[in-house]
Amino acid sequence: MTDRTPERVMPDVKRRNERLVALLIFGVLALNYPLLSLFSKVRLFFGIPILYLYIFTVWSLFIACMALVLEKRAFPSMTASPPKSGKSE
Repeated sequence: MTDRTPERVMPDVKRRNERLVALLIFGVLALNYPLLSLFSKVRLFFGIPILYLYIFTVWSLFIACMALVLEKRAFPSMTASPPKSGKSE
């Protein structure tokens, strides 16, 4: 059983926020001009322009990674019973 005291929860929240910021930076860089210009060619892949395929692939990966980061629970369940101490009353 993991210790989910407030002191342990805060590092989890901080780590999740850091991952979201890193994901945002990756998304901005991946959809910025220099990389978009690499795919701005008149070529088709299964009838889809390469630029459109790149944009929608990066966008989909961005959403999937964001879901993975946010899916992890940051706070303990409110219904969980408190840990029992070693003493008996």
